[in-house]
Amino acid sequence: MTALLAPAPEPRSDTRSGKLPNQTGNAAAEDRSSGRVAWVDAAKGICIIFVVMMHTVRGIETTCGEYGYLHLVVAFAAPFRMPDFFLISGLFLSRVVVRDRRRFIDRRVLHFAYFYCLWVSIQFLFRAPGLVQEIGTAGTIRQYLQSFIHPYGTLWFIYMLPIFAITARLAWKASIPHWVMLAGAAALQMAPIHTENVLIDSFAERFVFFYAGYALAPWIFRFAGWIEQHTRGALLILGTWAVINGLLVFQGGYAAAPAVVTPGYADLPGVSLLLGFFGAVAIASLAALSTQVRLFRFLSDLGSRSLVVYLAFFLPMALGRTVLLKLGVTNVDLLAVLVNVFAVIAPLALDLAIRRSGYGTFLFTRPSWARLSAPDGCRTVSAAGGSA
Repeated sequence: MTALLAPAPEPRSDTRSGKLPNQTGNAAAEDRSSGRVAWVDAAKGICIIFVVMMHTVRGIETTCGEYGYLHLVVAFAAPFRMPDFFLISGLFLSRVVVRDRRRFIDRRVLHFAYFYCLWVSIQFLFRAPGLVQEIGTAGTIRQYLQSFIHPYGTLWFIYMLPIFAITARLAWKASIPHWVMLAGAAALQMAPIHTENVLIDSFAERFVFFYAGYALAPWIFRFAGWIEQHTRGALLILGTWAVINGLLVFQGGYAAAPAVVTPGYADLPGVSLLLGFFGAVAIASLAALSTQVRLFRFLSDLGSRSLVVYLAFFLPMALGRTVLLKLGVTNVDLLAVLVNVFAVIAPLALDLAIRRSGYGTFLFTRPSWARLSAPDGCRTVSAAGGSA
Protein backbone atom coordinates (compact mmCIF):
# COMPACT_ATOMS: atom_id res chain seq x y z
CA MET A 1 0.00 0.00 0.00
CA THR A 2 2.90 2.36 0.72
CA ALA A 3 4.10 2.03 -2.87
CA LEU A 4 0.59 2.77 -4.11
CA LEU A 5 0.35 5.99 -2.11
CA ALA A 6 3.83 7.21 -2.97
CA PRO A 7 3.98 10.38 -5.11
CA ALA A 8 3.64 9.68 -8.82
CA PRO A 9 5.59 11.46 -11.53
CA GLU A 10 4.06 14.26 -13.56
CA PRO A 11 1.92 12.58 -16.27
CA ARG A 12 3.76 13.97 -19.27
CA SER A 13 5.44 11.76 -21.76
CA ASP A 14 9.02 11.80 -22.84
CA THR A 15 8.94 13.87 -26.03
CA ARG A 16 11.43 11.63 -27.74
CA SER A 17 9.80 8.25 -27.06
CA GLY A 18 6.19 9.36 -26.53
CA LYS A 19 5.96 6.79 -23.72
CA LEU A 20 4.24 7.43 -20.42
CA PRO A 21 6.42 6.38 -17.48
CA ASN A 22 5.31 3.71 -15.03
CA GLN A 23 2.16 2.85 -16.91
CA THR A 24 1.72 -0.67 -15.65
CA GLY A 25 2.30 -2.29 -12.33
CA ASN A 26 2.59 -5.64 -14.05
CA ALA A 27 4.80 -5.84 -17.10
CA ALA A 28 2.80 -8.79 -18.39
CA ALA A 29 -0.26 -6.59 -18.65
CA GLU A 30 1.12 -4.75 -21.67
CA ASP A 31 1.45 -6.19 -25.14
CA ARG A 32 4.79 -4.75 -26.24
CA SER A 33 4.19 -5.61 -29.90
CA SER A 34 0.99 -3.56 -30.15
CA GLY A 35 1.39 -1.08 -27.30
CA ARG A 36 -1.97 -2.16 -25.83
CA VAL A 37 -2.57 -2.63 -22.12
CA ALA A 38 -4.81 -5.59 -21.28
CA TRP A 39 -6.69 -4.07 -18.33
CA VAL A 40 -7.37 -0.85 -20.24
CA ASP A 41 -8.92 -2.85 -23.08
CA ALA A 42 -10.88 -4.92 -20.56
CA ALA A 43 -12.25 -1.71 -19.00
CA LYS A 44 -13.34 -0.55 -22.46
CA GLY A 45 -14.97 -3.94 -23.01
CA ILE A 46 -16.97 -3.65 -19.79
CA CYS A 47 -18.04 -0.12 -20.62
CA ILE A 48 -19.14 -0.85 -24.18
CA ILE A 49 -21.35 -3.68 -22.90
CA PHE A 50 -23.01 -1.24 -20.47
CA VAL A 51 -23.39 1.42 -23.17
CA VAL A 52 -25.03 -0.94 -25.66
CA MET A 53 -27.19 -2.35 -22.86
CA MET A 54 -28.46 1.12 -21.98
CA HIS A 55 -29.53 1.90 -25.54
CA THR A 56 -30.95 -1.59 -26.01
CA VAL A 57 -33.02 -1.50 -22.82
CA ARG A 58 -34.34 1.99 -23.55
CA GLY A 59 -35.39 1.00 -27.06
CA ILE A 60 -37.15 -2.16 -25.90
CA GLU A 61 -38.89 -0.43 -22.99
CA THR A 62 -40.10 2.36 -25.27
CA THR A 63 -41.48 -0.19 -27.73
CA CYS A 64 -43.02 -2.55 -25.17
CA GLY A 65 -44.19 0.06 -22.65
CA GLU A 66 -42.78 -1.83 -19.67
CA TYR A 67 -39.47 -2.41 -17.93
CA GLY A 68 -37.71 -5.43 -16.49
CA TYR A 69 -34.78 -6.37 -14.27
CA LEU A 70 -32.12 -5.07 -16.64
CA HIS A 71 -33.60 -1.63 -16.02
CA LEU A 72 -31.99 -1.87 -12.57
CA VAL A 73 -28.61 -2.78 -14.07
CA VAL A 74 -28.79 0.24 -16.38
CA ALA A 75 -29.66 2.48 -13.42
CA PHE A 76 -26.83 1.05 -11.31
CA ALA A 77 -24.30 1.68 -14.09
CA ALA A 78 -25.49 5.21 -14.88
CA PRO A 79 -23.08 7.05 -12.49
CA PHE A 80 -19.93 5.45 -13.95
CA ARG A 81 -20.78 4.18 -17.45
CA MET A 82 -19.64 7.25 -19.42
CA PRO A 83 -17.22 8.72 -16.82
CA ASP A 84 -15.12 5.57 -17.07
CA PHE A 85 -15.13 5.66 -20.87
CA PHE A 86 -13.91 9.26 -20.86
CA LEU A 87 -11.33 8.62 -18.16
CA ILE A 88 -9.91 5.68 -20.12
CA SER A 89 -9.89 7.81 -23.29
CA GLY A 90 -7.67 10.37 -21.56
CA LEU A 91 -5.09 7.90 -20.22
CA PHE A 92 -2.79 8.00 -23.25
CA LEU A 93 -3.27 11.65 -24.20
CA SER A 94 0.21 12.54 -22.90
CA ARG A 95 1.68 10.47 -25.76
CA VAL A 96 0.40 12.97 -28.32
CA VAL A 97 -0.30 16.21 -26.47
CA VAL A 98 3.40 17.14 -26.54
CA ARG A 99 3.95 16.23 -30.19
CA ASP A 100 3.82 18.57 -33.17
CA ARG A 101 0.48 20.11 -34.09
CA ARG A 102 0.09 18.13 -37.33
CA ARG A 103 0.52 14.79 -35.59
CA PHE A 104 -1.76 15.79 -32.73
CA ILE A 105 -4.54 16.88 -35.09
CA ASP A 106 -4.21 13.66 -37.07
CA ARG A 107 -4.33 11.35 -34.06
CA ARG A 108 -6.80 13.14 -31.80
CA VAL A 109 -8.98 15.27 -34.09
CA LEU A 110 -9.09 13.99 -37.66
CA HIS A 111 -9.23 10.36 -36.48
CA PHE A 112 -12.57 10.84 -34.71
CA ALA A 113 -13.87 13.47 -37.13
CA TYR A 114 -13.57 10.97 -40.00
CA PHE A 115 -15.52 8.26 -38.21
CA TYR A 116 -18.13 10.71 -36.93
CA CYS A 117 -18.80 12.18 -40.39
CA LEU A 118 -18.91 8.73 -42.00
CA TRP A 119 -21.16 7.05 -39.46
CA VAL A 120 -23.53 9.96 -38.92
CA SER A 121 -24.10 9.82 -42.70
CA ILE A 122 -24.68 6.06 -42.53
CA GLN A 123 -27.16 6.51 -39.68
CA PHE A 124 -29.07 9.12 -41.69
CA LEU A 125 -29.24 6.81 -44.70
CA PHE A 126 -31.15 4.29 -42.61
CA ARG A 127 -33.26 6.84 -40.78
CA ALA A 128 -34.00 9.15 -43.70
CA PRO A 129 -37.20 7.38 -44.93
CA GLY A 130 -38.85 7.69 -41.52
CA LEU A 131 -37.59 11.24 -41.01
CA VAL A 132 -38.90 12.33 -44.42
CA GLN A 133 -42.36 11.09 -43.52
CA GLU A 134 -42.17 12.79 -40.13
CA ILE A 135 -40.52 16.17 -40.87
CA GLY A 136 -40.30 16.28 -44.66
CA THR A 137 -37.33 16.30 -47.02
CA ALA A 138 -36.20 19.81 -46.12
CA GLY A 139 -36.42 19.03 -42.40
CA THR A 140 -34.41 15.83 -42.86
CA ILE A 141 -31.66 17.64 -44.76
CA ARG A 142 -31.61 20.40 -42.16
CA GLN A 143 -31.31 17.87 -39.34
CA TYR A 144 -28.47 16.10 -41.16
CA LEU A 145 -26.53 19.35 -41.62
CA GLN A 146 -27.15 20.29 -37.99
CA SER A 147 -25.62 16.98 -36.87
CA PHE A 148 -22.19 18.40 -37.80
CA ILE A 149 -22.73 21.26 -35.36
CA HIS A 150 -24.63 19.47 -32.62
CA PRO A 151 -23.57 15.91 -31.63
CA TYR A 152 -26.05 13.41 -33.05
CA GLY A 153 -27.63 10.41 -31.35
CA THR A 154 -25.32 7.65 -30.16
CA LEU A 155 -22.28 9.30 -31.79
CA TRP A 156 -22.01 12.22 -29.34
CA PHE A 157 -19.14 10.46 -27.51
CA ILE A 158 -16.70 10.52 -30.43
CA TYR A 159 -17.82 14.08 -31.27
CA MET A 160 -16.70 15.24 -27.82
CA LEU A 161 -13.32 13.45 -27.72
CA PRO A 162 -11.52 15.83 -30.13
CA ILE A 163 -12.95 18.84 -28.27
CA PHE A 164 -11.69 17.48 -24.96
CA ALA A 165 -8.26 16.71 -26.44
CA ILE A 166 -7.92 20.20 -27.96
CA THR A 167 -8.87 21.79 -24.63
CA ALA A 168 -6.26 19.70 -22.80
CA ARG A 169 -3.58 20.61 -25.35
CA LEU A 170 -4.39 24.32 -25.08
CA ALA A 171 -4.08 24.03 -21.30
CA TRP A 172 -0.72 22.29 -21.70
CA LYS A 173 0.45 24.97 -24.14
CA ALA A 174 -0.56 27.66 -21.66
CA SER A 175 1.22 25.78 -18.82
CA ILE A 176 -1.95 25.71 -16.72
CA PRO A 177 -1.36 23.42 -13.70
CA HIS A 178 -3.32 20.19 -13.65
CA TRP A 179 -4.89 21.03 -10.30
CA VAL A 180 -6.32 24.26 -11.72
CA MET A 181 -7.83 22.45 -14.69
CA LEU A 182 -9.22 19.67 -12.51
CA ALA A 183 -10.72 22.15 -10.06
CA GLY A 184 -12.33 24.15 -12.85
CA ALA A 185 -13.63 21.05 -14.60
CA ALA A 186 -15.03 19.70 -11.31
CA ALA A 187 -16.80 23.00 -10.71
CA LEU A 188 -18.34 22.78 -14.18
CA GLN A 189 -19.50 19.23 -13.51
CA MET A 190 -21.24 20.25 -10.28
CA ALA A 191 -22.75 23.46 -11.69
CA PRO A 192 -26.44 23.43 -12.69
CA ILE A 193 -25.74 23.67 -16.42
CA HIS A 194 -28.74 22.42 -18.39
CA THR A 195 -28.91 24.29 -21.69
CA GLU A 196 -30.38 21.41 -23.75
CA ASN A 197 -27.39 21.91 -26.04
CA VAL A 198 -25.61 18.54 -26.14
CA LEU A 199 -22.22 20.11 -26.86
CA ILE A 200 -22.31 22.52 -23.92
CA ASP A 201 -23.95 20.16 -21.44
CA SER A 202 -21.69 17.22 -22.31
CA PHE A 203 -18.56 19.33 -22.00
CA ALA A 204 -19.59 20.60 -18.59
CA GLU A 205 -20.61 17.17 -17.33
CA ARG A 206 -17.87 14.95 -18.78
CA PHE A 207 -14.65 16.92 -19.37
CA VAL A 208 -13.45 16.47 -15.79
CA PHE A 209 -13.25 12.68 -16.24
CA PHE A 210 -11.33 12.91 -19.52
CA TYR A 211 -8.85 15.38 -18.06
CA ALA A 212 -8.47 13.28 -14.92
CA GLY A 213 -7.51 10.31 -17.08
CA TYR A 214 -4.81 12.45 -18.69
CA ALA A 215 -3.55 14.23 -15.56
CA LEU A 216 -3.73 11.31 -13.15
CA ALA A 217 -2.60 8.56 -15.53
CA PRO A 218 0.51 7.51 -13.55
CA TRP A 219 -1.53 7.07 -10.36
CA ILE A 220 -4.24 5.15 -12.23
CA PHE A 221 -1.74 2.75 -13.79
CA ARG A 222 -0.01 2.33 -10.46
CA PHE A 223 -3.33 1.56 -8.78
CA ALA A 224 -4.19 -1.02 -11.46
CA GLY A 225 -0.81 -2.66 -10.86
CA TRP A 226 -1.52 -2.80 -7.12
CA ILE A 227 -4.94 -4.35 -7.80
CA GLU A 228 -3.36 -7.09 -9.93
CA GLN A 229 -1.17 -8.07 -6.99
CA HIS A 230 -3.76 -7.78 -4.18
CA THR A 231 -6.85 -9.73 -5.20
CA ARG A 232 -8.48 -9.86 -1.75
CA GLY A 233 -8.02 -6.15 -1.21
CA ALA A 234 -9.44 -5.48 -4.67
CA LEU A 235 -12.53 -7.59 -3.99
CA LEU A 236 -13.10 -5.76 -0.70
CA ILE A 237 -12.83 -2.41 -2.48
CA LEU A 238 -15.22 -3.54 -5.21
CA GLY A 239 -17.76 -4.89 -2.73
CA THR A 240 -17.73 -1.69 -0.68
CA TRP A 241 -18.07 0.46 -3.78
CA ALA A 242 -20.97 -1.64 -5.14
CA VAL A 243 -22.94 -1.25 -1.91
CA ILE A 244 -22.36 2.50 -1.70
CA ASN A 245 -23.11 3.05 -5.40
CA GLY A 246 -26.30 1.00 -5.16
CA LEU A 247 -27.53 2.83 -2.05
CA LEU A 248 -26.94 6.25 -3.57
CA VAL A 249 -28.64 5.26 -6.85
CA PHE A 250 -31.70 3.51 -5.44
CA GLN A 251 -32.34 5.68 -2.34
CA GLY A 252 -33.39 9.30 -2.06
CA GLY A 253 -36.06 9.63 -4.72
CA TYR A 254 -35.23 6.86 -7.18
CA ALA A 255 -38.11 6.13 -9.55
CA ALA A 256 -38.41 3.85 -12.55
CA ALA A 257 -40.60 3.97 -15.63
CA PRO A 258 -40.21 2.49 -19.13
CA ALA A 259 -37.10 4.05 -20.75
CA VAL A 260 -36.79 6.54 -17.86
CA VAL A 261 -34.59 6.45 -14.77
CA THR A 262 -34.96 9.01 -12.01
CA PRO A 263 -31.87 8.56 -9.85
CA GLY A 264 -31.78 9.09 -6.11
CA TYR A 265 -28.94 10.74 -4.25
CA ALA A 266 -26.56 9.75 -7.06
CA ASP A 267 -27.71 12.71 -9.15
CA LEU A 268 -26.91 15.36 -6.53
CA PRO A 269 -24.10 17.85 -7.28
CA GLY A 270 -20.83 16.54 -5.88
CA VAL A 271 -22.25 13.08 -5.33
CA SER A 272 -22.44 12.39 -9.07
CA LEU A 273 -18.86 13.62 -9.44
CA LEU A 274 -17.56 11.32 -6.71
CA LEU A 275 -19.57 8.34 -7.94
CA GLY A 276 -18.22 8.93 -11.43
CA PHE A 277 -14.62 8.86 -10.21
CA PHE A 278 -15.03 5.97 -7.79
CA GLY A 279 -17.04 4.02 -10.34
CA ALA A 280 -14.32 4.53 -12.94
CA VAL A 281 -11.72 3.31 -10.45
CA ALA A 282 -13.91 0.31 -9.63
CA ILE A 283 -14.23 -0.63 -13.31
CA ALA A 284 -10.46 -0.29 -13.69
CA SER A 285 -10.07 -2.64 -10.70
CA LEU A 286 -12.54 -5.13 -12.12
CA ALA A 287 -10.78 -4.95 -15.48
CA ALA A 288 -7.37 -5.55 -13.90
CA LEU A 289 -8.72 -8.61 -12.10
CA SER A 290 -10.47 -9.93 -15.22
CA THR A 291 -7.18 -10.14 -17.13
CA GLN A 292 -6.02 -12.80 -14.66
CA VAL A 293 -9.04 -15.05 -15.25
CA ARG A 294 -9.04 -16.88 -18.57
CA LEU A 295 -12.85 -16.94 -18.71
CA PHE A 296 -13.00 -13.14 -18.81
CA ARG A 297 -10.10 -12.40 -21.14
CA PHE A 298 -12.61 -11.91 -23.95
CA LEU A 299 -13.24 -8.49 -22.38
CA SER A 300 -9.79 -7.31 -23.49
CA ASP A 301 -10.43 -8.53 -27.03
CA LEU A 302 -13.80 -6.79 -27.04
CA GLY A 303 -12.32 -3.60 -25.62
CA SER A 304 -9.61 -3.48 -28.26
CA ARG A 305 -12.44 -3.17 -30.83
CA SER A 306 -14.81 -1.13 -28.65
CA LEU A 307 -15.06 1.80 -31.06
CA VAL A 308 -16.04 -0.60 -33.84
CA VAL A 309 -18.97 -1.70 -31.67
CA TYR A 310 -19.79 1.88 -30.69
CA LEU A 311 -19.96 3.02 -34.29
CA ALA A 312 -22.05 0.19 -35.69
CA PHE A 313 -24.22 -1.29 -32.93
CA PHE A 314 -27.26 0.91 -33.71
CA LEU A 315 -28.28 -1.10 -36.79
CA PRO A 316 -28.11 -4.67 -35.40
CA MET A 317 -29.78 -3.35 -32.23
CA ALA A 318 -32.77 -2.03 -34.16
CA LEU A 319 -32.84 -5.03 -36.49
CA GLY A 320 -32.61 -7.57 -33.66
CA ARG A 321 -35.36 -5.89 -31.68
CA THR A 322 -37.70 -5.76 -34.68
CA VAL A 323 -37.11 -9.38 -35.71
CA LEU A 324 -37.51 -10.81 -32.21
CA LEU A 325 -40.72 -8.89 -31.60
CA LYS A 326 -42.15 -10.19 -34.87
CA LEU A 327 -41.15 -13.71 -33.80
CA GLY A 328 -43.28 -13.27 -30.68
CA VAL A 329 -40.58 -12.71 -28.05
CA THR A 330 -42.23 -10.28 -25.64
CA ASN A 331 -40.39 -10.80 -22.34
CA VAL A 332 -38.49 -7.51 -21.98
CA ASP A 333 -35.54 -9.05 -20.10
CA LEU A 334 -35.09 -11.89 -22.60
CA LEU A 335 -35.44 -9.41 -25.45
CA ALA A 336 -32.85 -7.09 -23.89
CA VAL A 337 -30.30 -9.86 -23.35
CA LEU A 338 -30.66 -11.31 -26.86
CA VAL A 339 -30.61 -7.93 -28.58
CA ASN A 340 -27.68 -6.73 -26.46
CA VAL A 341 -25.60 -9.79 -27.37
CA PHE A 342 -26.47 -9.46 -31.05
CA ALA A 343 -25.75 -5.72 -31.10
CA VAL A 344 -22.26 -6.32 -29.66
CA ILE A 345 -21.33 -9.36 -31.74
CA ALA A 346 -22.66 -8.20 -35.13
CA PRO A 347 -20.26 -5.22 -35.51
CA LEU A 348 -17.33 -7.46 -34.52
CA ALA A 349 -18.39 -10.02 -37.13
CA LEU A 350 -18.69 -7.29 -39.75
CA ASP A 351 -15.25 -5.95 -38.84
CA LEU A 352 -13.74 -9.44 -39.06
CA ALA A 353 -15.36 -10.05 -42.46
CA ILE A 354 -14.05 -6.73 -43.75
CA ARG A 355 -10.51 -7.38 -42.54
CA ARG A 356 -10.46 -10.85 -44.08
CA SER A 357 -12.05 -9.87 -47.39
CA GLY A 358 -10.44 -6.47 -47.82
CA TYR A 359 -13.77 -4.95 -48.90
CA GLY A 360 -15.29 -2.02 -47.02
CA THR A 361 -12.15 -1.28 -45.01
CA PHE A 362 -13.05 2.44 -45.00
CA LEU A 363 -15.82 1.69 -42.49
CA PHE A 364 -13.41 1.01 -39.63
CA THR A 365 -10.00 2.08 -40.96
CA ARG A 366 -9.11 5.57 -42.11
CA PRO A 367 -7.97 5.62 -45.74
CA SER A 368 -4.75 7.41 -46.64
CA TRP A 369 -6.55 10.51 -47.92
CA ALA A 370 -8.04 11.02 -44.44
CA ARG A 371 -4.64 11.12 -42.71
CA LEU A 372 -2.17 13.92 -42.15
CA SER A 373 0.62 11.49 -41.29
CA ALA A 374 1.32 7.82 -41.81
CA PRO A 375 0.62 5.35 -38.99
CA ASP A 376 3.53 4.24 -36.83
CA GLY A 377 5.21 1.20 -38.37
CA CYS A 378 2.65 -1.46 -39.10
CA ARG A 379 0.05 -0.13 -36.66
CA THR A 380 -3.32 0.58 -38.23
CA VAL A 381 -5.08 3.86 -37.61
CA SER A 382 -8.47 2.26 -37.19
CA ALA A 383 -11.67 2.60 -35.26
CA ALA A 384 -10.29 0.19 -32.74
CA GLY A 385 -8.68 3.08 -31.01
CA GLY A 386 -6.19 4.77 -33.26
CA SER A 387 -2.51 5.19 -33.00
CA ALA A 388 -0.63 7.40 -30.63
